[in-house]
Amino acid sequence: MAAPTAPETAAPPEDDLLLERQLCFALTVASRSVVGVYKPVLERMGLTHPQYLVMLALWERSPRTLKDISEALLHEPATLSPILRRLEEAGFVTRNRIHGNERALAITLTEAGAALREQATSVPETIMKRLHLTRAEVAELHRAMTGLIAATQHPVADTGDKLA
Repeated sequence: MAAPTAPETAAPPEDDLLLERQLCFALTVASRSVVGVYKPVLERMGLTHPQYLVMLALWERSPRTLKDISEALLHEPATLSPILRRLEEAGFVTRNRIHGNERALAITLTEAGAALREQATSVPETIMKRLHLTRAEVAELHRAMTGLIAATQHPVADTGDKLA
């Protein structure tokens, strides 16, 4: 019987700077890779991944303000503006100033945008199959990622450690 392997946390501190041990590296590669799996699926719908995220927010509730979508997606409004412009050009949304508040922009699904939701219902299942993940595994990954996101929103106070 083989001896149990030591947990990763038992690695010596000098190994902390190995690329393969970097959380940021693993997350970056995983994110790029997963978005790459979505790409051909979303292309058939005429959407990019950022557009898909906006549409998901709008399928939950429409109309929504630009500010509301920005908060839901954790993106700056300026980042979303070109995405929304392209969605409007594709005929999936309309962008209109809110009467009485000329600074606020309401984003509303068009009939075509609302109809696209039916086609999108197959996306999660397709992605799970392509990634060889079960619904429970996706839920666990999602839980871990949302925990990381929450940790970045409320980081622990600096302990005063300084670089040498």
